[in-house]
Amino acid sequence: MNDLSGSTVVVIGGSSGIGLETARQAHAAGAKIVVTGRDQGRLDAARDELGASAARLDLGDAPGLHRFFAELPTPVDHVLVAGGGPLYSPIADMDFDEARGVLDEHLLGSLRIARECATCVRPGGSLTYITGTHARRPGVGLSIAAVAAASLPAITANAALELAPVRVNAIAAGFVDTPLSARLLGDELEPRREELRATLPIRRVVGPSDVAALALHLMTNTALTGATYDIDGGQQLIP
Repeated sequence: MNDLSGSTVVVIGGSSGIGLETARQAHAAGAKIVVTGRDQGRLDAARDELGASAARLDLGDAPGLHRFFAELPTPVDHVLVAGGGPLYSPIADMDFDEARGVLDEHLLGSLRIARECATCVRPGGSLTYITGTHARRPGVGLSIAAVAAASLPAITANAALELAPVRVNAIAAGFVDTPLSARLLGDELEPRREELRATLPIRRVVGPSDVAALALHLMTNTALTGATYDIDGGQQLIP
């Protein structure tokens, strides 16, 4: 069903984790792939594995973002935004310069990408954002991550109207077992996995392939736009 033969898929943040797995699945579905990333080594590996075009890109670099889209072979068919991790910090310890940069990347960066997609994505193509589920429940250190997660559905819905007939959707992912999760949790990673296996209704941990499969569905199902889709293994159902 997820046939992307003859299409071009741009994966921003496509050198690792969810982005890389989405690029792999899109490539397997017949798409030509363009990936971006910040780490040159991982970017080179993704390029070589997928036969992709690749470019270094920092989502906080507005001029660089514009140049990247201006140099794409247009029109492209689908854009997935998976770059940029959240900031976790208690308010009392917060580095507000760092927080400002993260919010600029997630909020204004999402709008900058939407503006570029208005002219470089073919009619009927798609723009998909990856965000998180941090806005559901308050927690120590989650303020900035929650603000970003709460804002993306509003950006998505408005962009879907303004960019139509380009379709715009978002994926709100809970815990996903990625290299980023491993770096953030360190020695706490395996206990977290065990907790999720025991408590999630699906009785397993959500992986990048789960999120990538949803991303491909949003690219190919032309009835879907303006919505945010949860993928958390049922974590929201746990008291």
